[in-house]
Amino acid sequence: MLVETPMARPPARSTARPALLTELVRTVRQHELFVPGQHLLVAVSGGPDSVALLSLLHRLVQSWRLTLTVVHCNYGLRGAESDGDESFVRDFCQERHLPLVTHRPLLVKCRQRSSLQAMAREARYAFMRQLAHEVEADRIVVGHTANDQAETVLMWMLRGAGMTGLAGMPYVREDRVIRPLLASTREEVLAYLDQEGLSYRRDSSNEKPLYHRNRIRRELLPVVMKLAPAAVRLLQRQTDVLREDERYLEQVTSDLVRRLVSRASGGEQQVDRQAFIELPVALQRRLVRAILRTYDAEGRASSLRLVDSVRQIFLKGKSGAQLSLRQALVVLEQDSVRFCSLSGACTAAASSGHGQSESLRLSVPVTVYWAGTNQQIHVQRMARREAEQGGAAPSAQRAVFDADRCSGPLVVRSWRAGDRFVPQGMKGNSKKLQDFFTDRKVPRQRREALPLLVAPEGILWVVGMRQDERFAVRSETVNCLVVSVNHRVSGKE
Repeated sequence: MLVETPMARPPARSTARPALLTELVRTVRQHELFVPGQHLLVAVSGGPDSVALLSLLHRLVQSWRLTLTVVHCNYGLRGAESDGDESFVRDFCQERHLPLVTHRPLLVKCRQRSSLQAMAREARYAFMRQLAHEVEADRIVVGHTANDQAETVLMWMLRGAGMTGLAGMPYVREDRVIRPLLASTREEVLAYLDQEGLSYRRDSSNEKPLYHRNRIRRELLPVVMKLAPAAVRLLQRQTDVLREDERYLEQVTSDLVRRLVSRASGGEQQVDRQAFIELPVALQRRLVRAILRTYDAEGRASSLRLVDSVRQIFLKGKSGAQLSLRQALVVLEQDSVRFCSLSGACTAAASSGHGQSESLRLSVPVTVYWAGTNQQIHVQRMARREAEQGGAAPSAQRAVFDADRCSGPLVVRSWRAGDRFVPQGMKGNSKKLQDFFTDRKVPRQRREALPLLVAPEGILWVVGMRQDERFAVRSETVNCLVVSVNHRVSGKE
């Protein structure tokens, strides 16, 4: 990171107030982008939009008592051309006594399908957020125009986006990024630069048809503008309308989350199934998307296909149905649907359907919920002395095992044909689980609902009924696996 301090005097400029400056100030005030006295971190690539943006903000420095810090990212992807951009921005800032921070990020491909442009964008915004924190900037300012907005809308339209995508880029993002030129066209920007005699750089990569946005800019948008010359303005106006609708629906969704979603430890969330089914489809999708967003490290929205697959769990799934997503595990109980993170312990839900073998993999310590018996099962590992100090002898609600006699992963599952175990108290003789249930006069329907705690070495516990002798605590036991169960009240915690 290079920080440069300007030395030269700023160039002379016209004294008349440019139309683009008037439009920028109107946008700033209308959307409350920033206020006098604030510190702005301005992203400048050297292209026409960012050069015009910096020039306009520099005009406001005295009257608005602004502090400006400029940031330029040189990815080195275009060789001498990239270095030329950096030199141009440096000279531009020196002429105006503006501090410049130059960053040369190393692009590391994090996701297999990330394009080079997407990686550069992520690196740029990550650095700007970090720098804004370091220099205590109030806002991060970028130079997107109405043309960028139109291209974005067309791009998302071709991807089949919903209202959120068609609402385009907002004037203000949650991470303090603002877009003061979003209501201005590129033609207005170029006219301002020409009027002020300001030069700028051209990015040759913007001419390459291999980037999807470039093809929209160079091929699709000109055709659209032939059909509707005011297309850029019309699309920009459409985004303003849709964004207001989107803002209202987001408020409705937030209210639904507060009313219908209950949260537990470990990032677990639960939704009342009937209340969800009674919602309009549009709100069902928004509610699911809002929940799934909380499990994404970057807060990204899920695709429509994924959202609708979760909706089908609510609408048509049978109790015990599970859907394992990249973000979370979704499990259907009798009256609710539970979401839990795939990382770490969570109170997952499961039940045994007729003829099905349901299974929950455990990451100890953990608490799981088994809907078939409406039980919570707590599993933890502890030293033998600690387990004995915890009191409570083994019972239908508590079992203690020699942790070193079994490996992982542990699972809680329903019984399967052919299951055998060595019931404690039977002198080491194994027995088919089916025969054990018959001897205990356990009805078939209840057999299918009963949970089993199972290790790779065998069944540890027919929960609430009998432990396996092979994993019992002995005199030489050092480490214990302590398992307890309790009934959950009203299906909620």
